[in-house]
Amino acid sequence: MKKTTTTRTKKNAVPQIRVMIVDDHPLFRAGLRRVVEMEEDLQIVGEAINGQEALDKARELNPQVILLDINLPILNGLQVARELTASNHEIAIIILTAYHDDEQMLHAIRAGASAYFPKDVDAQELIKAIHQASQGNYVLNDAVLAKPQVATWLLNQFEQMQVTGSENSEFAFQPLSTREMEILACITRGQSNKEIAQQLGISRQTVKNHMTSILRKLAVNDRTQAAVYALRRGWIRLQDAR
Repeated sequence: MKKTTTTRTKKNAVPQIRVMIVDDHPLFRAGLRRVVEMEEDLQIVGEAINGQEALDKARELNPQVILLDINLPILNGLQVARELTASNHEIAIIILTAYHDDEQMLHAIRAGASAYFPKDVDAQELIKAIHQASQGNYVLNDAVLAKPQVATWLLNQFEQMQVTGSENSEFAFQPLSTREMEILACITRGQSNKEIAQQLGISRQTVKNHMTSILRKLAVNDRTQAAVYALRRGWIRLQDAR
């Protein structure tokens, strides 16, 4: 008698949230992977080690949530977040950073992040944030917010800046454009306006115009302060500035 085989399917299979990890440190990626894979309803679909690879793999693998470092080669995490959320409103990004302060959080949310944590975040806190972000919510300072609430939160932050008399508060935390980020990277390497113009194939006047915009957006007084601001927050990698 011929034997027949049957394929069993899980009747109560748990829907899985597709997660991608972006960080250039192998040990940190491995740690995140272990934490995520312990959860039955979370699935790691891919990893990336730099900003450009993150963009390419996100478009290919279509993750629901990305765990994204800020301090990355080629493109930093804020640039990646801005580009991905502009083209895919369904994707949720959780920013992880070694430099944690309120200004960095504002930059992350303005770039499109759904949550923001220092890298020493508690594992269970991160897992909860992944679930919330996948549902379209935001996690800020231990609070879970819907999108309208985040808009109100941002407005309150800007109003507080104006009350405290911060200079250029109407421009503060506006995202730097791709070109401005390129010029900021050149500044951290100590290049002059002439050298930047030659490298990027633009006029010196265009470089000056971008510099004015960068200083205004970062609310700093000169290019040295702009370079320090970017390096401290991991927008430009220290090794790339040498």
